[in-house]
Amino acid sequence: MRTFLIGGGRQADAVHEAFVRAANGPLVAFVLDEGSDTNLQRWSETLVTAGATVHRVVVVSPERPPTAADLDGVAGVYVAGGLTPGYHRALVAGGTEWLARARDAGLTYAGFSAGAAIAPAHALVGGARVHYRGQTIDVCDEDFAEELDVVTVLPGLDLVPFTVDVHAAQWGTLYRLVHALTAANVAEGWAIDENTALEVTDGMVTVHGSGAATRVRRQDSSVTLSVHVAGDQVPVPGSSDRPMSIVDTS
Repeated sequence: MRTFLIGGGRQADAVHEAFVRAANGPLVAFVLDEGSDTNLQRWSETLVTAGATVHRVVVVSPERPPTAADLDGVAGVYVAGGLTPGYHRALVAGGTEWLARARDAGLTYAGFSAGAAIAPAHALVGGARVHYRGQTIDVCDEDFAEELDVVTVLPGLDLVPFTVDVHAAQWGTLYRLVHALTAANVAEGWAIDENTALEVTDGMVTVHGSGAATRVRRQDSSVTLSVHVAGDQVPVPGSSDRPMSIVDTS
């Protein structure tokens, strides 16, 4: 399933255009019901600006998760941004019948911020602290913790075999990703800047956009980092070490 992982940002036209071109047809956008903060116009305008000509926006929640019928007649699925644990509850914990339909139909997937974070097999859904060697360590500003305390990794959509964090340069989440990989025993992750996307297809990861994406590879207690910008390509890594449910490193 061709997948685009967008790191967020308000000026992300180029990365959305890459997704729209790849889908090459009607789109459905899933937007989390966040009450008065739900902004359907933003996501609709984003897709229209990127060149989408036919699309529909579906508001989802744990009580109204996506359905297979929501995908009728579409070529691509777009999962918007917002509270990552909420998107996880609606699109993963709420049931993945829709995802099976999308896979069978060969649809193109794009996730923006939260939509990117829940796409991996091991989804980093938030948190600002880890318990490490008997200490509690802050790994990012609590304003970016997604209303969670301890860094939490949950089973995701399993569209890519590496873990993702978003708003990397803007929110300082690279350090959180490093600790999440260690805590969850995951071999690889990518920290994606705003206005930047990873395209995952045909065994390759391709970077799009105006920012950077930092690849983090872990072996035991050591990590290596490499920074990639638009046009860079690297092979998709193998599957992560083992399945996960939840991570609390206490």
